[in-house]
Amino acid sequence: MIQLAVNIDHVATVRNARGGINPDPILAAKQSIDAGAIGIVCHLREDRRHIKDADVVALRHDLHTKLDLEMAAKEEIIRIAEKVKPELATIVPENREELTTECGLNIAADPQRYAELVQRMHDAGIEISFFIEPDVKQIETAHKIGADIIELHTGTYSDAHGSKAKEALDLLVKGGAIAQELGLKVTAGHGLDYHNITPIKSIPGLVEVSIGHALISRALFIGIPQAVKEMLLLLE
Repeated sequence: MIQLAVNIDHVATVRNARGGINPDPILAAKQSIDAGAIGIVCHLREDRRHIKDADVVALRHDLHTKLDLEMAAKEEIIRIAEKVKPELATIVPENREELTTECGLNIAADPQRYAELVQRMHDAGIEISFFIEPDVKQIETAHKIGADIIELHTGTYSDAHGSKAKEALDLLVKGGAIAQELGLKVTAGHGLDYHNITPIKSIPGLVEVSIGHALISRALFIGIPQAVKEMLLLLE
């Protein structure tokens, strides 16, 4: 069965709208794990627009399961990761003006930089994943620099319809097959929801999906435990 990691960023978004302590992202994380999620994802952005430093520390302290820290390859955030020691650091592109992550990271443009980051994470006992497009050059670069995992960007697929969605899915399937041949673990995420998740299961070697906005949106009406369980049923 493909595992589910729940991104709790937008629980923090709602909390930050009033500047208080509710809703609590840590409680959302605990409920997600209790309902069957394999781990928790949070993106510590440079502008701290949703998850805060204290949230990351609390998640590490309170959770006894996998914590995936999404992060840009910025020195300030890298040092926080080295200190907090999540099980996994997922390196993503970051633009302060964007509403959400817009594309995969171009690691092939500067492989030496990212190879050094791989070594730093490994020295800290942290696995490292790169959020990339299903592109042969990007996948091969991830393998060459020693990445443990790749997360395939599913945003193009999620935003497309009809034949365009089929074309985007075909690229994801081909990318997954290449990664599997190279021995990379394959995960996927961005824009996935209860309507488009089923075809994603055809990606070779896919072990986990990361879902946030769609699941938290669903949870507003039925609660986090039920929203997680519904997604897990679709992943079976």
